Amino acid sequence: MSAQIRVAIAGFGAIGHAVAKALDQGIEGLELAAVSARDTVKAEARMSGFENPVPVLPFTELAERADVVVECLPAAHFGELAESVLGRGKTLIPLSVGALLPRPALIDLARDKGGAIVVPTGALLGLDAVRACAEGPVAHVTLVTRKPPGGLAGAPHLVENDISVEGLTEPKLVFEGSARDGAKGFPANVNVAAALSLAGIGPDKTALQIWADPTVTRNTHTVQVEADAARLTMTIENVPTEENPKTGKITALSVLATLRRMTGPLRVGT
Repeated sequence: MSAQIRVAIAGFGAIGHAVAKALDQGIEGLELAAVSARDTVKAEARMSGFENPVPVLPFTELAERADVVVECLPAAHFGELAESVLGRGKTLIPLSVGALLPRPALIDLARDKGGAIVVPTGALLGLDAVRACAEGPVAHVTLVTRKPPGGLAGAPHLVENDISVEGLTEPKLVFEGSARDGAKGFPANVNVAAALSLAGIGPDKTALQIWADPTVTRNTHTVQVEADAARLTMTIENVPTEENPKTGKITALSVLATLRRMTGPLRVGT
């Protein structure tokens, strides 16, 4: 890559707009190259307020303009975008991490074409410690997610199993199983589970609980790891964005931290 890394944003919603705005305001070594959006006219109107407006393009064309593409799309578009980026030997920073689990061929594509998939920590915590533990024996990894009921409404698992989260007055367990199955049933909610599984012992061995909890106002994730090297219990409480209650404000900041790490002379963490 050149000294100035060109970054494109696939998706111009709450996360994509926040990342693009920060890049437009200036981050050393990084340059906003292009964005994509479902509503091109609306995106172009928002882009007009930037210091240095960039083109709004179809997401499959972003890799032609950029070295790195940040994926903030609905999971249904993940495969097509990932192939266009990795097939050109570029770097993909995915937020729909759950959509990566059933597509291991994308890792082979990145390897063959000289590209890379860089998964940000996102709304979770402690992936560096989990990765370190996974270098040795690990007995179990569990993620317990608690979200306000409105943040889970409409998830495929709830719809398919006729599970209601309306009018709850106490916490309700709405899913218990593997990270792989959780990613299928809650594609907009638990990409954190997919990221945790990739950092640790895999999506089939990583256990997941999801609670619809009217007593919480923040998206809360607790990671528990029992390994030969350490016993870990870590909890993060994320403030949801006003625009999308399914997404925490920290997610966009995690993407920015990941991008800064690509150019900074000091890199902290595993």
